[in-house]
Amino acid sequence: MEMRQLGDLWPVSALTLGGGGLGQIWGKTDRAEAVATARLAADLGITLFDMAPLYGRGEAEEVMGEAFEGHLPGGARVTTKCQLGSPAPEEVAAKLERSLQRSLKAMRLEQVDLFFLHSNICPDDYVYGEEAETQDRWATRFSLYADHVVPALEGLKEKGLIGDWGITGTGLPVSIMEALRLEAKPAVVQAVANLLDSAGSMRRFEEPPEPRNVIRTAKNNDVGVMGIRAVQAGALTAAIDRPLAADHPEFRDFEKAAPFRALCTELGEDPALIAHRYALSMDGVDTVVLGVKNREELRACVTAAEKGPLEAELRKRVDALRLNFQFPRMPIG
Repeated sequence: MEMRQLGDLWPVSALTLGGGGLGQIWGKTDRAEAVATARLAADLGITLFDMAPLYGRGEAEEVMGEAFEGHLPGGARVTTKCQLGSPAPEEVAAKLERSLQRSLKAMRLEQVDLFFLHSNICPDDYVYGEEAETQDRWATRFSLYADHVVPALEGLKEKGLIGDWGITGTGLPVSIMEALRLEAKPAVVQAVANLLDSAGSMRRFEEPPEPRNVIRTAKNNDVGVMGIRAVQAGALTAAIDRPLAADHPEFRDFEKAAPFRALCTELGEDPALIAHRYALSMDGVDTVVLGVKNREELRACVTAAEKGPLEAELRKRVDALRLNFQFPRMPIG
């Protein structure tokens, strides 16, 4: 499999195995199939495994522990995450370490290569339009991030519990891009990388999401980029394989993507595979995180990746559909 440099860290496979499918949140599977999928990913050359305790309430991390029994294949690396929110400053370090230790225990590891803050980063005075009453559970205010979260993450590096750290770039774009420009910046950002420029249900704010500006800012500051939501949680596949309400963000995106599916039908191509190749062709994306839940889906994605990034002419046809149209701000360095 193609290897790409992840920021200033190390080469990783162009595809990363994500934990969502292994944790059974992207449709039905079972533990045995998830374990077999993780093992096959390593056999097929995938070197990065992206986990989190919230994927199936620890199920994905348990799958990793069972699949590799604490001994990752040669060259393999693993990540995990913590949805911290905005606790009292004096609680930050302990909360991060407790979450990390639970993940290490589940995966039977002594260290993870990357530990991500998986909260929405937002300005200190920002009030979300929806769920504002709970936002301190899932959103981290910027001053807390800069003054307490970053030092705590650096402390985990000093303890040898993590190799490095990153952020999930689905918070307010202005705050994410500011975090990428700090002197103490993340090694990696997870950024939305799909032809809709949509984070779907991960987006909790009304402003334009600006994922391509986030990616540009990351590359301008030597921060690695893991592309997430390549098929936008099923919206860019032939059919969503789990029940969703008509007003669910993923279902709305599925309906919006009808012209893309029509184009794929014309070409005789699987929309999911074209969507993955599109993400692989996006400027600045170092590796694309897969949300597959079984070996069949994994093999299909790997086969598609072997064809390489989407050809320029086909990408122009996809872009001409203008499914990602929004009013972005100018990129910030």
